Amino acid sequence: QVQLVESGGGLVQSGGSLKLSCVASGFTFSDYDANWYRQVPGKERELVASDESFGRNTVYADSVKGRFAISRDDLKNTIYLQMNKLKPEDTAVYFCNAWRFKTHREDYWGQGTQVTVSS
Repeated sequence: QVQLVESGGGLVQSGGSLKLSCVASGFTFSDYDANWYRQVPGKERELVASDESFGRNTVYADSVKGRFAISRDDLKNTIYLQMNKLKPEDTAVYFCNAWRFKTHREDYWGQGTQVTVSS
């Protein structure tokens, strides 16, 4: 059974840090592009960080460049999002995502974890 489980969200003061984790089961995460998205009520889901499975090229939203870092631990089948210098506007539900197109589109999502940054 394919599953992605996020953890590490919570309440933090502005300027603080959090590290999100996303553990995959039922598939090998290293074979997929790894992505972190976030969403606030009433807005579309926003891509925050992406790590390609091939070449491991990383891409970040302009709003988080220099503050967030995506990483992987292939042995643990886990991806991470280190978030530093958090701002109130980073408050959102954060989702991890695994994506690839091999013979067909495969797109897996976690349940989301709430991150709240107080001013």
